[in-house]
Amino acid sequence: MTGVRTVEPAADGLPVRPPTPATPAGGPVARWAAARRGQRAVRDEAFTAFVVDAAPRLRRTAYLMCRDWHLAQDLTQITFTRMYAAWARIWPAANLDAYSRRVLVNAVADTMKRRSRTELVLAEPPEPSVPAPAAAPDLQVTLLRVLAELPVRDRAVLVLRHWEDRSVESVAEILGMTTSAVKMTSMRALQRLRTALGEDFPTS
Repeated sequence: MTGVRTVEPAADGLPVRPPTPATPAGGPVARWAAARRGQRAVRDEAFTAFVVDAAPRLRRTAYLMCRDWHLAQDLTQITFTRMYAAWARIWPAANLDAYSRRVLVNAVADTMKRRSRTELVLAEPPEPSVPAPAAAPDLQVTLLRVLAELPVRDRAVLVLRHWEDRSVESVAEILGMTTSAVKMTSMRALQRLRTALGEDFPTS
């Protein structure tokens, strides 16, 4: 019949389909995928730069709260892992310094809870095998020891407020507290330190 296109059969008897036009290189889908890869690369570079810059500060803060450099390193890594999972959302709009410390404090709290559930509680403390050493002459060591006995939130307020010399408003933002709650917590925690240290409590 005139005007009707016929499809020649292939060697196996099946009709040969005309080739499907290939998607042009650089089409909308390809450009979208390339843009996504570019955005991901930029975010990853920003995250790497943040880790390099923030790691020493976070590790020091973690140590002040747990008095264990190995645990402080683990807590810092936990903080970065949690931040990376939310990095696309929090970067670049969030206050990364405050956000990272909030995540760190939460990681410390979670770790302390897990440890408290696995600790063996004794009715009487065991007798020491050797006499207890005299009080450390270094006041900072004594402060760290007493600080470790405070609740995690009180510890965080003192570390951020007095060791890192942050403002009440900054501490409130980091810990998700009101400024009045930060002030009350700081006063209560300082009083506990004063009671524990007695005459060794620094007044300046």
